[in-house]
Parts: sequence; structure tokens; C-alpha cells
Amino acid sequence: MPKKIHVNLFEMNCVGHISHGLWVHPDNNRHRFNDIEFWTELAQLLEQGTFDAVFLADVIGAYDGFRGGPETALRESVQIPNNDPLLLIPAMAAVTRNLGFAATFSTTYEPPFAFARRMSTLDHLTKGRVAWNVVTSYLPNAARNFGLADEVEHDRRYAIADEYLDVLYKLWEGSWDDDAVIRDVDNRVYTDPAKVRYINHVGENYRVAGPHLSEPSRQRTPVIYQAGASDAGRGFAAKHAEAVFVGGFSLDDVRANIEDTKDRAVAYGRDRDHIKFLAGAAVIVGRTDAEVDRKVAEFRRLRSVEGHLAHAGAGLDWTRYHPDERVADIIARQDPGHQRLTSRFRPEQTVGEVLERFGGFDRGPFFVAGTPKVVADELERWVDHGGIDGINLRQFLTPGTAADFIELVVPELRRRGRYRESYDEGETLRERLFGAGRSRLPAVHPGARYRDPAALAATTPEPVPVG
Repeated sequence: MPKKIHVNLFEMNCVGHISHGLWVHPDNNRHRFNDIEFWTELAQLLEQGTFDAVFLADVIGAYDGFRGGPETALRESVQIPNNDPLLLIPAMAAVTRNLGFAATFSTTYEPPFAFARRMSTLDHLTKGRVAWNVVTSYLPNAARNFGLADEVEHDRRYAIADEYLDVLYKLWEGSWDDDAVIRDVDNRVYTDPAKVRYINHVGENYRVAGPHLSEPSRQRTPVIYQAGASDAGRGFAAKHAEAVFVGGFSLDDVRANIEDTKDRAVAYGRDRDHIKFLAGAAVIVGRTDAEVDRKVAEFRRLRSVEGHLAHAGAGLDWTRYHPDERVADIIARQDPGHQRLTSRFRPEQTVGEVLERFGGFDRGPFFVAGTPKVVADELERWVDHGGIDGINLRQFLTPGTAADFIELVVPELRRRGRYRESYDEGETLRERLFGAGRSRLPAVHPGARYRDPAALAATTPEPVPVG
């Protein structure tokens, strides 16, 4: 049987998510992101297209590293203004029956106990359709927003995140037995106290007594997504993640990254097949080559290079230089700090080439523009050669990008046996990824050990190795 392709829509509760500048396109509705109808209409569209989920990105700081402040990000709507992604999920869930929801939340600045209840609530309300994209937050402005002078050091953030998840697993998996709620009307006992327990977590970063305030939801632990590409991030994914946002300069790089993460997962006692790998993909599809060419030309014309520079946190304002100047010449004229540019750019590159890289949406292995057959061919190549399990579909226009994919690409993939014909009614999001009857974390996942009440006596989380 050909491998089915998982598809999420890559979203964010803002105007400018990734395709900077395209908010001005006359067919774009991004300015409606404050309206609840924007999200309910989008959710219904995605359910019509039998998407796995809508994947909601988030940041908790402004991109103020370019030109010394947030002005460019504000002017170009680079993920500001933005709103909380978690609050969208109940509204979208209310108008759908099957669509999943993956929401981003950071482990670095807010304590775990309240978040545990928030996610359990969402899992209850959606009947098991939620996932959590675990991030540690990388913007210096995010740190300042929560009272710190600067970012927490990179690997230290992952150490905090590891303990954060340990606390959550204890709350989600161990604090309540499956049959704790008995609703015994005759004896006036709603919950059996003998089947609910404190977790009494005492660690380097957190002290949490418990018990968890929510009764067990269908998944207990939401599906764990993660996107870290660093060595520490990959180690974290190998231990915790069930779906990994993967990338690379080529399909061979991507496959190598996938195999490395799987090898590390095995070292934790996990199964190699207990992690799905998703790539961020830019897909431009049209009925004819002329229609495709028109769309590509429109998107290139309207893109904002300055917006992309602000998003990338570019420390150097490349727009100040002539397009023909070489990187080597700029480095030679600047202070020694600009030597770090040599790790990101080749000395012989021109400024024009650098700006094209920042503003280009057609670089990397996961871009395709073409008719439905061309797009489907490329998607199959990404899955079969690159080893990915599916994509997070990047948007150029809302709802146009998703609508085009559903109308033109989905039927072609279905003809090839690569895309589901329908949902399995009532399945959880974890079952959608791993099969019927698998709503809970597998027994070999590190979080599952807390199903044994004796395991809650352990107070020191197992560290994630770095290197």
C-alpha cells in the first residue's frame, strides 16, 4: 500500500505569519484574523479537505533585532499583532467533528500546572483532537516580557523543558486513575478519592504538589509536536516528540536528520515508528502552467524582503548596500563582530543574492509550483525519497492556498492512494497518526511510566543528553 500523506495547515493567530508582504494581496483575508468567523470558516474548509489538523504557531515577543527595534516588524506585520492560539481551538472545534488542532506553547516562562489543566480542558472539549507543539522561545524580547534581562541560554532552556514535561506527564498520566470518576449517585460519591493522588514533584526548576485538577481526557497527554533542529532539540525530540517538524538543505539531509532522531529515540527505549516527521512545504498549484506562473510572479512581486529580514533577526541591514557588493567586502569594512557572517554566507555571494535568499519562498527541498500532477509527483518524491510522513502547508493566501490544495491536489493524491478518502469517525488525533486504538501514549514512551503510582515517588527527572 502506498504511504498516505499527512497534511496540516500551517497557521498563526496573526496577519503576517511566514509569507511576509502578501497581506496586501487583494485575495488575502488575513486582516480578519481578529474575527471568530475567520477561524470557524477556515476550520470547516480544512475539514472538507480532510486535513489532519491546523498547526498553530506562536511567539511571545516582538522581532526587534533588526534595525534596533520593532518598527519594521510592526510596519510589515511580522507576527505582530498576534493573539493567543489556544483560545481559537474551542471555536474551531465547535464547528467541526474531526479536524485536529496543534497549538504552540512555550515551556520557558510560564509554570506547568496551569498549562496542564488548559490542555486537558481542550482535549476534553475536542474529544481528543489536540496536540501541543513544544517550544522553548528564542526571542530576546520574549525574555524581557517575562522579567528577565536576556534569553535563557539555549541548552538550559531545553533542560527546563525536559523537567516541565516530566511534571506534565505526572499530572496527565499518573495523578488520576482511568476509573477515578464513578458518579455514584446513591452513595453521593462523584470521584473515588483512593484513585486520585498528589504528584509531589520536586525538581531543580519546579515544585508541584498536585493533584491534577482535570479528570483523564481521551488522550490524557496531547500529541507532542516539536521542531528543534539543534543537537539539544533533536535529543529532546527523540525522548518526547510524536511528530517532529523536520528540515534540511536537501532531501538527503532530511532523511539523515530523520534517521538520527529515530536512532536517538531507540536509545530511550522507544520504537522507531513512534515518531512522524513533517516538513514545512510551500505549494503553489494552478490548473494550467500559465496560472501557476501568474501566481508565482504575483507572490514574488508582493513579498517583503524587509519583513523577512526582520523575521530572521538579521543583525545587518543588507538593504543599505548595493546589490553587487560581495559579502567578503562588507565583512572587511565592518567591526570584527561581522565575521560571524562567514558562518551563514559565502564570501563570494553578493548582497543581491543574500536578499533573494531572505525573501525567497522557492528555496529548499520543499517547494513546488505546478499543475496538480506536478505537485503530486513532488509530494510523493518528498515522502518516498526524503522519508517524511507529511507536510505543514505554508500559506500564501488565506483561504486561497488551502482551497487550491483541497480542490486541485487532494483529488490527485486520492487517485494515487496517497490521501485519505474520509476521516475515521470519532478517532483521536493520536489515532489518526498511529492507528486505531492508540489514543494514549505508547507504553515505551517516557511519559507513560507515571501510570505506575510508584513512579510518582521519583523526584528527579531524567536529563536529556546533549551531544
